[in-house]
Amino acid sequence: MKRVGFIFGGRSGEHEVSLMSAAEVIRAAEKADFDIVKIGIDKDGKWYLYEGDTEDIACGRWRASAKPLEISALPSIIDFAFPVLHGPYGEDGTVQGLFEMLGIPYAGCGVLASALCMDKSCAKDIFIKVGLPTCRYKLVFREKLAGYDEAKAAEILESLGGAAFVKPSNMGSSVGISKAKNPAELLKALQVAAEYDRRIIVEEALDVRELETAVTGNSVARVAEVGEIIAASEFYDYNSKYSDESGTKLMIPAKIPFEVREEIRDLAAKAYKSLDCAGFARVDFFIEKSTGKIYINEINTIPGFTRYSMFPMLWNEVGVDFTTLIEKIVELGYERYNDKNNR
Repeated sequence: MKRVGFIFGGRSGEHEVSLMSAAEVIRAAEKADFDIVKIGIDKDGKWYLYEGDTEDIACGRWRASAKPLEISALPSIIDFAFPVLHGPYGEDGTVQGLFEMLGIPYAGCGVLASALCMDKSCAKDIFIKVGLPTCRYKLVFREKLAGYDEAKAAEILESLGGAAFVKPSNMGSSVGISKAKNPAELLKALQVAAEYDRRIIVEEALDVRELETAVTGNSVARVAEVGEIIAASEFYDYNSKYSDESGTKLMIPAKIPFEVREEIRDLAAKAYKSLDCAGFARVDFFIEKSTGKIYINEINTIPGFTRYSMFPMLWNEVGVDFTTLIEKIVELGYERYNDKNNR
């Protein structure tokens, strides 16, 4: 029986989301033929072996009974690593590099793809290079913000059509995102984003519908259903993603023409391959309401797995239940590991 280590928590601003996702993933994995090993990382980056109830992971109680774990001991207690770590130090290639060094097969994208997808600016550059439609954007660096005034902010907004979304380049779950409609709001939004990353994306704010699809596969990408997020707030923020009180609705399948659905699925596969993704990912899109034009937004290499998350729902819509999905992701991780090591 494979000893699969499910790794949760982490140092990023998405620590709590990781706990919620991990609890759902582990519950699904408990129905599979795995020997489950639960491994938590606290906000200081310390690793722990947790042998308690899965129910105590989501609420954070796991830490009280967990035992310290030396990273060097991982190869002796797990055969396979399944990181459920959102954001920096988990989704950005860092922990993937650790698994590579330790010789442990793992779920999801490798070091390069994880790093590229995590950095929205780098991903957009590649999307543009391969001809995928993307929104206009500017890259701003935290260390240069001291020289920004309202005149500079106005110049940026004018170049992007008058309004913009401001986001940390390396973050997810809508953490640190703001909308700016005037220079003062832009300067404030830049400071908010700068709390999370030194690289900041300022992206044109189009009036759009938000759609997502899910992908699995290594050399061949398999694409699931397309769903739509109908956010109650001005954009799909953190509360909308992880609270059932937000009023946000998930429409699966999305109410779009068949040809639009197929175009999105085709673009998702191309984007997945362009960044050398493997295992699984969620690919996010915009459709401009006035023109119907499709834009790729980003790829999430470790998407949310909570009960409010699209990734498992999109696969369930095409007949792949949560447990089968987890089993497939593990299978793909072994396939990628064996291929890389000529086994």
